[in-house]
Amino acid sequence: MADYHEMWKDLGMDVETHDQLCEVLPQAFGDVYLSQENRPEGMDYFNFVVAEIHGVRPAELIEHQKKGGKVFGTFCVYVPDEIVFAADAIATGLCGGSQFWVPGGEKVLPTNTCPLIKASVGARLDRTCPFFRIADMYVGETTCDGKKKAWEILSEDVPVHVMNLPQMKRAKDVKAWAEEIREFKDKVEEFTGNKVTADKLAASIRLINGKRKALQRLYDLRKNEKLPVSGCDALLISQIAFYDDPTRFAEMTNKLCDELDKRVEDGVSVVADGTKRIMLTGTPLAIPNWKLHNIVETSGGAVVCEEMCTGTRYFEHLVDESQTTVEGQIQALAERYMNINCACFTPNEGRIEDILRLAKEYNVDGVIDVNLKFCNLYDTEGYFVERAMKEAGIPVLGIETDYTDSDAQQLRTRVSAFIEMLNNA
Repeated sequence: MADYHEMWKDLGMDVETHDQLCEVLPQAFGDVYLSQENRPEGMDYFNFVVAEIHGVRPAELIEHQKKGGKVFGTFCVYVPDEIVFAADAIATGLCGGSQFWVPGGEKVLPTNTCPLIKASVGARLDRTCPFFRIADMYVGETTCDGKKKAWEILSEDVPVHVMNLPQMKRAKDVKAWAEEIREFKDKVEEFTGNKVTADKLAASIRLINGKRKALQRLYDLRKNEKLPVSGCDALLISQIAFYDDPTRFAEMTNKLCDELDKRVEDGVSVVADGTKRIMLTGTPLAIPNWKLHNIVETSGGAVVCEEMCTGTRYFEHLVDESQTTVEGQIQALAERYMNINCACFTPNEGRIEDILRLAKEYNVDGVIDVNLKFCNLYDTEGYFVERAMKEAGIPVLGIETDYTDSDAQQLRTRVSAFIEMLNNA
């Protein structure tokens, strides 16, 4: 990583503590990613992004602010980035995927809060994440009770706008979500001083759809019997999608996919023939949470799909681009985002249908249902997921974990036994 210490100091970061993170991240990345054999050359770009994750993109965001632009920090796939970009602002993901930040969150949050929330709050309060320091406003949502209280803590020194996501999917709920998007548009316009016009919103819808199309193309390539890219690498790309410039991200992902197309044509695979194909479903895996993918793929399996917010939920379903008025565009946004099947909804048969559909599309041999500790939503819904998989004759393994490495050996034992069972079936 280049030297960004002056930039971090100017942001008011705790540079000394942040340096501790910078010391361990390269080793962790190398152990998981650079140890892989036969990686596509196109992964070099994404390697670079991770190596400079607290440097290059933050510097771009700061430059945007110097020109009068605003930066919005977002936590969830329900926040419509299209609105932000239509107001000549930038939306970025925030930190939340490392045990490094959890102790800071536990200073103000109950221990039995999910690690994703504790890590996000800790990254902010301990001043060890540049994205939290840069963002002019945070945009939250009501997908879980832990988050709702976290927004209150974060709002003590940074403006926070919370979108009230309906918990059902009736016609009146879609209408209510459209109203939330409308209010968000008004807030963004007020905060930036820029008007969201139909032309600008149409352009930003095409922009974010372009990112979705690139990710869909990447995932479609994972449906091949000969896997041209590892699950670890696909996860990394999905994680980076939350931070990177959307145009550049789509360009570099499509460039990688061109290489992967050639690999498929040539019969090149990153795994041996007969390697069992695993789909992960459940809670999101924020960067740098690579633990479970690494365990699966070093235990004889291949991760071919993620039914997660860092996976298919992020990019499936495009926003209708045919609308020519702001009201029509807001309705199109509402309908698209309400198609995401998060465990916060009740009932949530759509998610079960998604998992079954994806299991077929990706020709999976088994499903691992992943639940971050203390995430009651996904933990409870695991009952329905496991029942549906068993009824469909799809082997399933339920796992609860956090960001620590203390359970890594236990997880490896369970995953290895699961894959061995698949091999013997």
